[in-house]
Amino acid sequence: MKLSILIPAFNEEKTIGIVLQKIDKLKIPHLEKEIVIVDDGSSDKTSEIVRKFIKDKKNIHFYQHEKNQGKGAAIQTGIKNAKGDIILIQDADLEYDPVDIPRLVQPVLDKKAQVVYGTRLRTKPVLFGKNRTPLLLHFFGNKFLSMTTTVLYGYSISDMETGYKVFTKDSLKNIVIHAKSFDFEPEITAKILKKNIRILELDIKTTPRGFEEGKKIHPIKDGFPALMTLIKYRFVS
Repeated sequence: MKLSILIPAFNEEKTIGIVLQKIDKLKIPHLEKEIVIVDDGSSDKTSEIVRKFIKDKKNIHFYQHEKNQGKGAAIQTGIKNAKGDIILIQDADLEYDPVDIPRLVQPVLDKKAQVVYGTRLRTKPVLFGKNRTPLLLHFFGNKFLSMTTTVLYGYSISDMETGYKVFTKDSLKNIVIHAKSFDFEPEITAKILKKNIRILELDIKTTPRGFEEGKKIHPIKDGFPALMTLIKYRFVS
């Protein structure tokens, strides 16, 4: 079987090289690996770093958007060009550690799941002190959207917005994605659940970054479209 690791990237010159090194070194038994990188119109050195890294590497494929279209559009380009039986989405920053990839794909290899999400939100937030949960507004916004998903679709899910998602290629058949931005997460989740496909969640650890470090998703600006997307696809295809 082949695993396609999709990496949507936009202005990630500080981290893209490290992420690629980690994934390139990754060994997963019984899986052939390909890496599909989509540069979504970066204006920094992201594409330059990627091109230097992929030189003479046959298992890495690179695509570029002339203009920034959004994470959802980059993922769609990646899915269209992926050759794998299993598709995993990996963000180009270092919030998610590729060390978790073998554990996330194992249930698919064991035929125990068709879709796996890495969840960050089954722990309780720490409100005060030096161990305070970072980005509390994001945390509670994600909790609210996940709870809304559970209510609307009748399936308990703790972290709908997670960037770590694994799909069998078969599970994505006949699913048409319209989302161009961060509304990809609620749309794909809604359409997977409407196909009566169970989503298995596995706990992961993350290293959240702030806006000054390049974080792009905003809990209010992006949260409202995510909510509307969940409501919309509850009632339409």
